[in-house]
Amino acid sequence: MDARLSFDIKGTSARARRILKGYDKAGIDRSRILVKMAATWEGIQAARQLGEEGVKTNLTLLFSMPQAVACADAKVQLISPFVGRIYDWYKKSAGSGWNEAANAGTNDPGVKSVVQIYRYYKQHGISTEASFRNTGQILALTGCDLMTISPSLLAELAASETPVQRVLDARSAVQTPMERLRLDESAFRLALNQDAMGTEKLAEGIRQFVIDAIALERLIDEIKAGGREDELRHRCAQRRAMHPPRSGWPRRIQSKGLSDKGRRKCALNSSS
Repeated sequence: MDARLSFDIKGTSARARRILKGYDKAGIDRSRILVKMAATWEGIQAARQLGEEGVKTNLTLLFSMPQAVACADAKVQLISPFVGRIYDWYKKSAGSGWNEAANAGTNDPGVKSVVQIYRYYKQHGISTEASFRNTGQILALTGCDLMTISPSLLAELAASETPVQRVLDARSAVQTPMERLRLDESAFRLALNQDAMGTEKLAEGIRQFVIDAIALERLIDEIKAGGREDELRHRCAQRRAMHPPRSGWPRRIQSKGLSDKGRRKCALNSSS
């Protein structure tokens, strides 16, 4: 989704429908498509509307509990907390006072954020999904219903002899009650505003996505102006060949023995 629509509910919904029509014409089943958008209040409300139409959404640039709660209320398909970027923010803020050893594994700020969301979601019947920047974060969050792991990190794990123990467990997650929160727009904005890290990283992420969108548009315009549409089609064909369509959910690494129930509700996918 074009990041310039991050604060436009109608614009986001309209663009999503337009994108989906293109897939419909190409004969691609909508059940295989996730529309990705920023987890702003407007993005979350657009996802709510689209979900009522049967459209699956992925809310990205999620850095705070208020965003996760609002996404759960909107019944989005997937959320993407950024474990690595949360870690980066706290490390940068601490400056020379940062203690890497003291903030590793389960003490990693990004890991702590996902654990909090995991516990909240499990208590209220919402599934979880996660992806990572390093193996320490993976091992500290084993137990998520689904994990997205890069090939390089899979290789590191395969080469390691370190025993893998389950850390997150749905049964233990419900032992400490967490009240189900309901956030209207004003409560959401206030709660997010009180989270300096969440506010800063969300704004920064949207700005970067806008830069990328503009750069892509310029590239396409240059190709069209130079009569190089064939080159553009060739590049698209190459990308499709590299990432062939697959049936069912997007490719994920599923933790063994974990229930498949609840995927239709809201999953959690933490990213770098």
